[in-house]
Amino acid sequence: MDFRDSLELKYKDMLTHYLMDPNERILYQGQKLSRKLIEFNIAPEEVVSLHKSIISDSDWSKKELIDSFDILLEVMIGYGFAYREHQSLRVQQLALKNEIEVAANMQQTLLGTSIPHIEGLDIGAISIPANQMNGDYHHFVKDENECLGVAIADVIGKGIPAALSMSMIKYALDSFPENRNKPGAILQNLNRVVEQNVDTSMFITMCYGIYNPTNHIFSYASAGHEPGFLYSHKHNAFSDLDGKGLLLGIEKKTKYKEYEKRIFPGDMIILLSDGVTECKQGDRFIEREDLVQFIEKYKHLPSQDIVTNIYKDLERLQGFKLRDDFTLIILKRIS
Repeated sequence: MDFRDSLELKYKDMLTHYLMDPNERILYQGQKLSRKLIEFNIAPEEVVSLHKSIISDSDWSKKELIDSFDILLEVMIGYGFAYREHQSLRVQQLALKNEIEVAANMQQTLLGTSIPHIEGLDIGAISIPANQMNGDYHHFVKDENECLGVAIADVIGKGIPAALSMSMIKYALDSFPENRNKPGAILQNLNRVVEQNVDTSMFITMCYGIYNPTNHIFSYASAGHEPGFLYSHKHNAFSDLDGKGLLLGIEKKTKYKEYEKRIFPGDMIILLSDGVTECKQGDRFIEREDLVQFIEKYKHLPSQDIVTNIYKDLERLQGFKLRDDFTLIILKRIS
């Protein structure tokens, strides 16, 4: 029996007890009942109708009938208090929602990045927040030597604090261009910034890489970030882009090892956030092998079409509801 079905019994029982022993404790129960009425969307007029029905079927004395309205009055008073409190919370929620929308729009403006043109390289990127604020960050930059710098990061945390941290990362990156061709140095400098300015309960994973179109070397360093993939066109095989390193913000003097991969025509570099591998198929998370199959399915397409189609497939797999922020980047050498 749900609350609505049992309401008549509860209300009649409360009336009976009050008429037998009028006291403040039972009147207080009437105020508590009013909160349940709002919770189960029972309108005040339904309670008045219920009260009328009960007294109509009773053989109470005139005094008892009059006293019974003490309970109805108390329920209505409690209903009014609860309703005003409910409305106040709704106003606060709407104000907070508007503030978050403004912050989300500012985040898109502050962290917006465009895909640069690099001769011989096809680039695709997609980044979708699970909620309004994106805890992922990606950025592209082309230097004076036509080298492509690519960053992908993920804040362990959500909401506005995560967005502020990502803004700090972006502007810190822009502040030391002299180390742009050294991924390890980039992460080392960022680590100092995060360690000094971010709350100790919040950490950031990040991968930073440089693609040199002259010698076709992709050099990269990782700060505890989800390993990416390298697809070899010659061998038609995928391998992990392994890279070890502490998350940003844990130890101030951390150094980050650099790794190098030579990229041949048809090869692909795949970078991602953990929101990609944390997609679920039924009751289980997808494995990296599952993700490889999705990439394999679309590898003949342009890079942007690959990442877009993979996102749509994984979104459909989860009933069109993301568990975590989703970022996927593909760099494909075409010549």
